[in-house]
Amino acid sequence: MLGRYTMYRGKRPEDDPRPEGKRQDSRKHTNHCLRPTKEMVTRYQEDRAHYPWGQFEKDYLVTLDQRFHEDSTPFDDLASLARKTDVYIGCSCPTKKNPNVHNCHTVLALRFMHKHYPDLEIEVPARK
Repeated sequence: MLGRYTMYRGKRPEDDPRPEGKRQDSRKHTNHCLRPTKEMVTRYQEDRAHYPWGQFEKDYLVTLDQRFHEDSTPFDDLASLARKTDVYIGCSCPTKKNPNVHNCHTVLALRFMHKHYPDLEIEVPARK
C-alpha cells in the first residue's frame, strides 16, 4: 500500500500517530522521485494569485512524467516496495501556507503512481 503522512516539527500530535510501515520524506529538498521542485513550492506558497493550484498541479505532473520517462527505476522500486509493505510518502502539509492537504504534492503523487501502477493499492486522504 502507498499512502501519505504529515511530517511535523517538534512533537507529533497525539491524535495523529505516526503510521506503521516505511516512511519516506518526499519534500522539495529531498532526492525522492516524487518531490516537487523548490521553485514550484516557493512560487505556489508566495504567489497563488499568479501561480494557482491548477498551474502547480500541471507543472508538477509534467515534472513527474519527465523523471519517469528519463528513468522509471526509482518509481518501479517504490511501487515494488509498496506491494510488499505499507509505504508512506511524507510532507509537512497541511500548513498555515497550505492548509488543504488535497493541495499537496503527495496527493498528486499518489494519483500519478496509481496511473502508472494500477495494481498498486493507494490510500488517498479522505475529503472532510
